[in-house]
Amino acid sequence: MKINIKHSIKNTRIILWGVFISVSVFSCVPTKAVREVNKTVPEGYQNQSADSLNTADVDWKTFFTDTNLTALIDAALANNQELNMMLQQINMAKNEIKARKGEYLPFVNAYAGAEVEKVGEYTRNGAIEKNLNVHEEDAFPEPLQDYSIGLSASWELDIWKKLRNGKKAAVFEYLSSVEGKNFMVTNLVAEIANSYYELVALDNQLAIINKNLDLQQNALKMVKVQKQAARATELAVRRFEAEVLKNQSNKYDIQQKIVEVENGINFLVGRYPQHVVRNSDNFINTNIDIINAGIPSQLLENRTDIRKAEFELSAAKLDTKVAKANFYPAVGISAGVGLQAFKPKFLTETPQSLVYSLVGDVVGPLINRNAIKAAYANANAKQLQTVYEYEKTVLNAYVEVANALSSVENLKKSYDLRDKQVKALNESIEIAMKLFKSARAEYTEVLLTQREALDSQIEIIETKKEQLLAHVNVYKALGGGWK
Repeated sequence: MKINIKHSIKNTRIILWGVFISVSVFSCVPTKAVREVNKTVPEGYQNQSADSLNTADVDWKTFFTDTNLTALIDAALANNQELNMMLQQINMAKNEIKARKGEYLPFVNAYAGAEVEKVGEYTRNGAIEKNLNVHEEDAFPEPLQDYSIGLSASWELDIWKKLRNGKKAAVFEYLSSVEGKNFMVTNLVAEIANSYYELVALDNQLAIINKNLDLQQNALKMVKVQKQAARATELAVRRFEAEVLKNQSNKYDIQQKIVEVENGINFLVGRYPQHVVRNSDNFINTNIDIINAGIPSQLLENRTDIRKAEFELSAAKLDTKVAKANFYPAVGISAGVGLQAFKPKFLTETPQSLVYSLVGDVVGPLINRNAIKAAYANANAKQLQTVYEYEKTVLNAYVEVANALSSVENLKKSYDLRDKQVKALNESIEIAMKLFKSARAEYTEVLLTQREALDSQIEIIETKKEQLLAHVNVYKALGGGWK
């Protein structure tokens, strides 16, 4: 066997030059470092003891003791339209994982085809067909038919991990959507609880107004009697009538608010307007449990918006790697095997009708890589953006907890003072009425005392409601409600 040494040396040089050019071009891939995320948080909350006991770990069915409220939350978690839409978003993210996974696996296709072709005799193919017989008894068919059946496969070798990183990024996006759903659950639970407490508070305000209307109407009757005895004037009668009419008007305002809050709850539960079952008795004496805030570092695990931001950050890092891998050449393999003949009866004759192919190629960007550079720059910018977004989410979570804890403390002090105010003004009403009957007090003093007493009773109910809302908001801010 004779070997052409010069020819071999020439081929080797061509290969070496090709390798050198490839290395030179693809070694100039730009690299940009993005700073790591800062996950440090303070060791504790202001004016709070550093204890790992955390109310966020309590299940919402345990945290809320009102059975009517828990029934509403249960119904909302099953029927709320926005939550159900988010669940479909999760399903789409899950399907994206399957799609990305399929990209780095071989694609295998089955094919079958039939074709008819007529070429002119005075062409190269026509002249060959004119003089060629397959067998002595079989002339070359005119027009030419072509039948084929077989399998074809293609596979991109993921040597730069571009496809695998894309699949991992899809996994993180899926996990992010799951945490997004959990965050929505937390907000939904808190929103229903807040609306429920607001509704119960309105019921109590309406009851207070009705009670005060009875007192004011009795006072109006008394003033009319006093006028007949010439111990009061028409002005006093009119002033008492105006006060009664004012509170009757306020009564309808509260009734309208009750309708709107009820319908808001029904909307969250995913049903048409109807009466919301609730327990409004003894609202003012509702006990508020102690909140255990834990330590700030627990927010990183309990707050679903922080977990969501963390998964998005991980996905952005992988997207950057995918964008960088686009600078490198893609290595692909394609192959096919099947049967092909110009008559169907020849398809079964092998190896004469057997066809196969195997092709390998390397394709990479060489000139004008601006689009790839821009995509890589955008991926880096997106990664840095997610770093800031994560840090912002952590900071916001800490501030929310700090504000909610402060609100709980200040509302407790406010409630204690308002409770004393209500008791003092209720006693003042009785005193004012006795003095007015004995002509030792003006009617204006009675009116003013009644008005202040009513306002204080409305305000203490509002304060109790704000206490309950603050209680819910601390639970939400700590990351409770989704487990």
